[in-house]
Amino acid sequence: MPVKEKTLEIGPCTLGGGKPLFILGPCVIESEEFVWRMARKIKAVCQEAGVQFIFKASYDKANRTSGKSFRGLDVREGCRILGAIGKELGVPVTTDVHSPEEATLAAEWIDVLQIPAFLCRQTDLIQAAAETGRVVNVKKGQFLAPLDVRNIAEKLIGFGNRRFFFTERGTTFGYNNLVADMRSLYWIREAGFYIVFDATHSVQRPGGAGDKTGGDGVLAPVLARAAVAAGCDGVFIETHEDPSLAFSDGPNQIPLADLPRLLNQLVQIHALL
Repeated sequence: MPVKEKTLEIGPCTLGGGKPLFILGPCVIESEEFVWRMARKIKAVCQEAGVQFIFKASYDKANRTSGKSFRGLDVREGCRILGAIGKELGVPVTTDVHSPEEATLAAEWIDVLQIPAFLCRQTDLIQAAAETGRVVNVKKGQFLAPLDVRNIAEKLIGFGNRRFFFTERGTTFGYNNLVADMRSLYWIREAGFYIVFDATHSVQRPGGAGDKTGGDGVLAPVLARAAVAAGCDGVFIETHEDPSLAFSDGPNQIPLADLPRLLNQLVQIHALL
């Protein structure tokens, strides 16, 4: 299989260019006002830390534990908002897509189309995302071994898209628990693919709170530091003004107030390598 290009350009950002790329934002668009406020605050934090970032937020949380849980906005409205944020703030934006139709629609506004972990082997979805020509981020399924991503890469390349990367987000480890294997980052990178580490979803406890997902957010910074030391190309971190009030995945999100210190730590660790 062809080896990746030296760098992957995503708007003003570069993946694999010698410094880490961060994917940052809240889990879901709780409201238009909320997501604009978060985007502006995160950009200010990143400017202060001197790091490049892609802003993320989901327009729809299609994979909720309970049917009563908040899901988000309509795909068109959510992507319109994210596109406007990206244009005004001058940053790439990303969100997850759940069907071929959504992938085609989202590509009008979104720079990086994210394939959710549970859908990472859905060929029709991968094909639709690849054929938009947008950068594609595939979350490695919790049920896959690291080098199983080769099959996904072959699909993307076969559908004419070499602009993609993978995100490690932990592997199923018994019931209601995940484990982050840092060897995965090394193996995927050695196979010739860009690899980003998702620090916040890796500390989830899927369904661990009964009718919702639990998590150990306090461990997310620990795993993020380990991943940078292990040699990943970027770090994915969900953050919220007050995780205890978040509409989705609050237990594993990092408080926005803690983000500056963590980014500075990760930059310093990366510099040592």
